[in-house]
Amino acid sequence: MAADLDVVNLFVIAGATLAIPIVAFVASFLLWPSALIKVYHWYWRRTLGLQVRYADCGGYRFCYSCRGKPGMRPSILLLHSFSAHKDTWLTVVKYLPKHLHILCVDMPGHEGTTRTTTDDYSIQGQVRRIRQFVEAIRLNRKPFHLVGTSMGGSVAGVYAACYPSDICSMTLICPDGIKHLSETKFDNHLQDLQYNQYTLNIPLIPTTPEEMEDMLKLCSHVRFKIPQQILQGLVDVRLPHNEFYEEVFMELISERSRYALQEHLHLISAPLQIIWGKKDQVVDVSGAAVIEKHIPGCRVDLLENCGHSVVMERPRQTAKLILEFIISKQNTTKKSS
Repeated sequence: MAADLDVVNLFVIAGATLAIPIVAFVASFLLWPSALIKVYHWYWRRTLGLQVRYADCGGYRFCYSCRGKPGMRPSILLLHSFSAHKDTWLTVVKYLPKHLHILCVDMPGHEGTTRTTTDDYSIQGQVRRIRQFVEAIRLNRKPFHLVGTSMGGSVAGVYAACYPSDICSMTLICPDGIKHLSETKFDNHLQDLQYNQYTLNIPLIPTTPEEMEDMLKLCSHVRFKIPQQILQGLVDVRLPHNEFYEEVFMELISERSRYALQEHLHLISAPLQIIWGKKDQVVDVSGAAVIEKHIPGCRVDLLENCGHSVVMERPRQTAKLILEFIISKQNTTKKSS
């Protein structure tokens, strides 16, 4: 009888032990989906071998994740888009070789990087901050490969124009800051905002799960089935920062930032790769032709059935294209020398 009770107790204890994490997961999913999202990012950083670090620059702190050490291939610095964060790149990093030196930095004011009310969040202002970061970690001891998407693409392009000796090559993914030839769905939203003196909600700054779903549909051609609780979690993560995002957004569409990349194209000397989704509804794919006209010889990779969120929709292909470009440019350099 005593033995039977011990067996029963063992099953009860084992069942309770298994139930606790399951209950915790379900509770997190239902009650704190934003916490679950943070755990998800932490898990993938750990799985991919990325370490979170900080770089201090005279009272200003940058947060970034990195993997590997400088080696034969150039280091790769990745700049994310508006209202995103360094973990945006996790899906791409997953498909890049582990021996590469990779750095994903939170853009000025975003996520773990210092946010101040007096900072300049124009494209030029962000370029100056990123240069501070590069110098603080001495990344430019050797020319590196710079990658930027959307807002980060505009910052990357202007950076290459202003600090050409830092860059050995560059990849711009659906970069903002170009006078594209055709209007997009987002351009129509922007016109409505201007007409209503910016009293309407900005499509890229959602405040409800429904608006988050609309934003994802705007940015992505691929339709992801995302549970309502996760949509709520994505909103909850962003809500405390929406006032800041509005400030940055207004700066990005201002006269001095809106076409900053195009105004600097003639100064870009580094080998350039353009990756663009053919179904981009935010920044029209015709921008690739505009860049190619100003920089003949640049490599252009247009992706079928892909929207603005190339990093999310085509991570494996994006990583493959970037790596191919870096290797091809290194081989060209070796032959010429």
